[in-house]
Formats: sequence, C-alpha cells, structure tokens
Amino acid sequence: MLELRPCCEHCAADLPADSTEARICSFECTFCAACVDDLLQNVCPNCGGGFSPRPVRPAHHGKNGNDTRHYPPSSVRKHRPVDLTAHRELLEKLRHLAPENR
Repeated sequence: MLELRPCCEHCAADLPADSTEARICSFECTFCAACVDDLLQNVCPNCGGGFSPRPVRPAHHGKNGNDTRHYPPSSVRKHRPVDLTAHRELLEKLRHLAPENR
C-alpha cells in the first residue's frame, strides 16, 4: 500500500493525500509536479526511473473501508534535497531514454 508521503523530497512542498500535484516513481520516491517537470526532467534522482501521478486514496466511503480513515497517509516528512550537479550527470545518461527503456 502506498505511504502517501506528505511532502516533496526536494523542495518540501506540502503534498497532502488528496494532492493532484504529487508524483512518484516505482519506489514511491515522492516529488511535486514542478520539481519533476522543471528540475528532474522525469528522471528520479534516486533510481533513474520515471514518474507518474500519485493516486488519490478516497477520504471517505472507500469500498470495504479502503480509505484514509482506515489507512491514513504517512506523516513522516522525507526532505532530501537533490544534488543538482550529480543529477545533471544522471540526466545526461538517461534523458534520451523513455522511462520504460531505462
């Protein structure tokens, strides 16, 4: 089950569970749409994969109790700003490859 992490790992922008601005990679590294688009260029600095919009878990009335009342989002903030110099090197290697081909 996704943790639904509460902030962007790079800029620390709040990303509540219902945010449509949250992006995640397959390891659930969590960044805001602005950082993914403008700085990271759809390359995860931690794994090299691409990003997808994070699903929104229903707040109420989830089937069989599958909602944020029964499965609350994480409150642990992981603020680990990206080393942009190292990320530029990673981008040089990967930006020409589609995420599914990395």
